[in-house]
Amino acid sequence: MNNVEQRLADEKTRIASITAPEELEMRLRKALNSAPAKRTKRIAPIWKVAAVVVLVTVISGQNYNAFAYYGKQLFGFDELLQGTTLQQLNEKGMGQNINKKTMLVDGTELTINGIMADANQFIMYYTLTNPNGLEDMSVDAFRPSKISGFLTDSNVVSGTSLINEEHTEIKGTMSFESVNPFSKKLTLHFWQQLEVNGQMSEGTVTFPYNPNEAMQAQIKQSINKKVKVDKGTITFKSITATPTMTVIKGKLDVENFDRVNLALHGIQLIVNGAPVEILGSGSQSSLGGRNFDIRFDTLPKELHSMQIIVKDFAGYQKLDEKYVLQTSISDKPLKLGDKELWLKDVSKTSQGIEITIASDEDVMLDGVSIETNNESTPLKTTINQKEIKQADGKLMKERTLLFDTQTEPESLLIEGMHYLKAYNKEIEIPVK
Repeated sequence: MNNVEQRLADEKTRIASITAPEELEMRLRKALNSAPAKRTKRIAPIWKVAAVVVLVTVISGQNYNAFAYYGKQLFGFDELLQGTTLQQLNEKGMGQNINKKTMLVDGTELTINGIMADANQFIMYYTLTNPNGLEDMSVDAFRPSKISGFLTDSNVVSGTSLINEEHTEIKGTMSFESVNPFSKKLTLHFWQQLEVNGQMSEGTVTFPYNPNEAMQAQIKQSINKKVKVDKGTITFKSITATPTMTVIKGKLDVENFDRVNLALHGIQLIVNGAPVEILGSGSQSSLGGRNFDIRFDTLPKELHSMQIIVKDFAGYQKLDEKYVLQTSISDKPLKLGDKELWLKDVSKTSQGIEITIASDEDVMLDGVSIETNNESTPLKTTINQKEIKQADGKLMKERTLLFDTQTEPESLLIEGMHYLKAYNKEIEIPVK
């Protein structure tokens, strides 16, 4: 056995010998196995809820043991975390106590109660306390922006908070991008609103961080597989599964990715034959192109199979359709490729010719113009977009197309459409 193999064997023996502290054993026995909620909901009238979602980044690698560390439970956050993966981790004592306090400019006391950290995210548990009341506290009064430290510049990802019945205390969690494992001190950067002129001021608070208490990843694995779509290629680079979430990371070379809302949510992670709940997604432009990440819930302890399914994604259909406006406005829809198009109204206003249409929610038209015998006028802009419900209960997207002309149009021309297309392409991820 070479030196590397010997060190791996020694580490395996060490991990296998780890036992939970006596005080944790009872909590482990009582840990809930409930599914995490898709979104924190308002609990009225006692609680108020606030949430914001941004982006997250991940790294790739190989397999590690998931729970190599037993820490301390963070108390006072049960109501906030109820029914989530974080509640289960907290009950297992996966938190790191901090209890660092600082005062905001309005007299509110900020306490960083504790943290949880792994390769996918850094989670901060905090409390805002003000005996004079917090009911007027807006998002601008305390707005975390990032965590900095040694080789660390981690932006905020998401957050959830609850205010108590007396409106004197807010309990919250805030998720950031993962921090560097060599950091020993971290600094929270936040914006707060000044009472005098309403301008924003940056505040900071520094606290100790023990990277040895971070939770290790269950899976860090390269994928490096591509899927072709109508307007380009999706490259799946890696999957990282940790105790708090599972993240798939990749690159997008897709021309019309941003023409369809939530296109990444049509990508599924299938584990042991069942889909894993999606928690969110994000994309970021860089010099090398557009990177993306999709965040899923945690994986089961036993893995038998794992696949990525590109079920739906941004697609494009060439149409070159011409609709005669005098005869097309009716109670019946027109064919728009595989979709439907409703022509609601054509009118002349001081701004120009306005045509009100309705289509499926995922449809965005491409190359739109109106024409008469002598001229063609391209679309200037789209206004007054709203969601409507048809008589059959189907939700449609209604909007008004504005054309910069006063000439009565004879026909509407549509070159193509972007839409959410079914691909059903599968990538197998080896389970090691």
